[in-house]
Amino acid sequence: MDGSRHLWTIAIVANAALAIVGAEIAGLLALHYVFKPLTTLLILAMALRLSSAEPAGYRRLSVIGLLLSTLGDVFLMLPFDGFVFGLGSFLLAHIAYLVALRQRGGWWRVRWPLLAYAVVAALVFARLWPGLPGELKVPVIVYVIALAGMAAQAASVWREHPGRATCVAAIGGAFFVASDALLALDRFSASIPMASVWVLTTYWIAQWCIARSVGDERVSARERS
Repeated sequence: MDGSRHLWTIAIVANAALAIVGAEIAGLLALHYVFKPLTTLLILAMALRLSSAEPAGYRRLSVIGLLLSTLGDVFLMLPFDGFVFGLGSFLLAHIAYLVALRQRGGWWRVRWPLLAYAVVAALVFARLWPGLPGELKVPVIVYVIALAGMAAQAASVWREHPGRATCVAAIGGAFFVASDALLALDRFSASIPMASVWVLTTYWIAQWCIARSVGDERVSARERS
């Protein structure tokens, strides 16, 4: 599969572009309904086909995270307000990614990413808080803590065990934070022009990075201990 990874990426980009066009142009909404979940499923398929020298746990948990993310994609795009269900799906996805990352290094052994993402989370919270409905305040707090913790763990593992695999996972965590921050700000604070373009582009970059990290892993069992 490694020799054809560029073909997978081209297919993912093409599907993502169709999903974004469908989100931005009302008359083409059917494209969004079809290609949004399909794009995430293609990323999942790429992760499954990547060759890897690592134990199966990281791949398995990453695939679970991608499946839960696909479910979240569906909840967020349906005509009814499925935001809470989408939030729950992505919360579970981040927990799956977090547990997967733990297999590559200790819990936040490098402290500065935890501090950095805590600052980012606090800044986003400060902006969102006035516009958050009362019933969503606690769920959003829990979600943001899980998201920031996952991204911080990815960055910590990268600095603990520098390498291509851990680096790309850390980039994925950062893009996930950016995507969800944009989504939340657009929904609860101030409308962002062409929000679907920025939210979905950063989101799929994040998922692609996490999927790619499955095949790039070269951390040894001794390093994980």
